[in-house]
Amino acid sequence: MPLPRLVRRLRQQLRGPWLAPLLRFYGPYFGAGVRVRAEGPFVFVATMPLTRWNRNYFGTHFGGSLYAMCDPFFALILTQQLGRGYVVWDKSASIRFRRPGRGTVTARFAIPPDQVDAIRLEVDARGRVDVPFRVAVCDAAGEVIAEVDKVVHIRLGEPVPAPPSAGVESDQSRRPTR
Repeated sequence: MPLPRLVRRLRQQLRGPWLAPLLRFYGPYFGAGVRVRAEGPFVFVATMPLTRWNRNYFGTHFGGSLYAMCDPFFALILTQQLGRGYVVWDKSASIRFRRPGRGTVTARFAIPPDQVDAIRLEVDARGRVDVPFRVAVCDAAGEVIAEVDKVVHIRLGEPVPAPPSAGVESDQSRRPTR
């Protein structure tokens, strides 16, 4: 099987319940001790205990690890929810530290289906859109220790042809012409 076809098949397999456990082996997560669990379809919770591998000079969570635990989720959720025919990229990000992080910290990522539908409609109408998201990183007491702001860029991708034997219309058939 050619490599690009294999990669596409693997990407299709990494949906829902399979994605969260596999993220444990993603390099930055493995080293920092980040654990990811799925709370439902396209809802993820990332947790990270304070360890010697993610502790800074002051004995609190290293800012890079706090950001890394929040990095991929909004783009991953949108990629899976929008489906083929859309290109999704992180455009920018910033992190604001509110207080020192000690102990286990948690961040919850979800995009409501009605927001995904609104994003899809806007991209279909305009061809591209930048969408801001914010997630709070909280300690065990529920106190916000950091806020991560992300801007995700979404645009129409190349038309996706339907397989010849499928007999169904492609994603492109529902889009307005540019």
